[in-house]
Amino acid sequence: MNQSFFIKTYGCQMNDYDSNKMEDLLTFNGFSKVSNVEKSDVAILNTCHIRKKASEKLYSDLGRLSVFKENKNKLGKKMHIIVTGCVAQAEGNEIIRRNKSVDYVIGPQNFHIIPKLLKKKKTNQIFTEFLCEEKFKSLPSSNIKNVSRLVTIQEGCDKFCTFCVVPYTRGAEYSRQVEDIYAEVLNYIKNGTSEITLLGQNVSSYKSIIIEKSKKKEVNLSGLMNILSKIPGLKRIRYLTSHPSDISDDLISEHKNNKSVMPFLHLPVQSGSSKILKLMNRKHTKEEYLSIISKIKKNVPKMAFSSDFIVGYPGESNNDFEETLDLIEKVDFASSYSFKYSPRPGTPASTKKNYINDQISNLRLKKIQELLNKQQKTFNTSFIDKNIDVLISGRGKKENQYVGRTPYLQPVHIVSSRNLIGKILKIKIESLTSFSFHGKIIA
Repeated sequence: MNQSFFIKTYGCQMNDYDSNKMEDLLTFNGFSKVSNVEKSDVAILNTCHIRKKASEKLYSDLGRLSVFKENKNKLGKKMHIIVTGCVAQAEGNEIIRRNKSVDYVIGPQNFHIIPKLLKKKKTNQIFTEFLCEEKFKSLPSSNIKNVSRLVTIQEGCDKFCTFCVVPYTRGAEYSRQVEDIYAEVLNYIKNGTSEITLLGQNVSSYKSIIIEKSKKKEVNLSGLMNILSKIPGLKRIRYLTSHPSDISDDLISEHKNNKSVMPFLHLPVQSGSSKILKLMNRKHTKEEYLSIISKIKKNVPKMAFSSDFIVGYPGESNNDFEETLDLIEKVDFASSYSFKYSPRPGTPASTKKNYINDQISNLRLKKIQELLNKQQKTFNTSFIDKNIDVLISGRGKKENQYVGRTPYLQPVHIVSSRNLIGKILKIKIESLTSFSFHGKIIA
């Protein structure tokens, strides 16, 4: 009888990618996916360590899972509990200490060994080596049929921002070979994919080598997108997350000249204060960030931007916060994410003493979110009564309803009696509800 598995994913899109790959791996090895954790023989929690709440959620979920496992044991059935992802990498021993029901703790570069581990009797083991190359070489082809797919092209980060755990949980920067990425995308296209999102902790630092006319040629992110865009059937290319210091002229040029590359850039700045940016070790100033944005807008007028912001970073003064608001006003973001600073163990920032009062941080967060939400609403409202290309990716919740995305990632709902999945249609935007559009088909 086939064993069943359940995967819960926390956090970022790279974790989504890893979870999809674990699904491919386990399905390839004869396991069956279930949507109810209580019915699973193998429960996998793919964790995120960016903020404290994500770690706390893991331990809460493990408490419930241990009860399921104990009940199964009483019925003579066996259940494995596996914790993977960034919390596994950072807190392996602590996870085993706090919950003895956990069979394996596996770092994000080690999940390819899961099928082998499940055949062994020894449990309560930790595997946290950085095995990027082995991980990607061990993954089978995917039979999952989705219009839009994630493709990890780069892992790890060498930037060492003082608030970030990524260099410690994902390791040093590693770029996959062009040929492997090409083969993966080609497989997706054969299974009905027409849009890919290239992923990396620092995706804009991607670098690999190809052999062209018997000579080695370096391929960066723009070069990779150029190569992939020539695959028949691939209609849209996106990428994230980028670092401002890696936005090159040829990347901007690729946006300008390659119609497959979407005019939407997620470019985290974190703060608008050069003083705070230096404390964060971000390796750019406010002025440099604004200069990059200005250059992009000049070359790609239709480009829209999103970003990440941290408020209440240790040492942030009222003036520093006002500098952030000023930057937001100058850039005018289409959408953004903002968070209150959360210290992560092992990062340089976690040892700082000049923490910002919670009340002050909460007020700053509220103010910044009000401004960002206002900008997002203004951006979205500008599309009402206009026509825009929408890639239909799936069915909506209502009868004959479909949902798709604009080039700027805005969700659009339309109604049709025919199957539209996978098509790019010209849609007239008629209304906006919260952050979702409703429209009708023009062509």
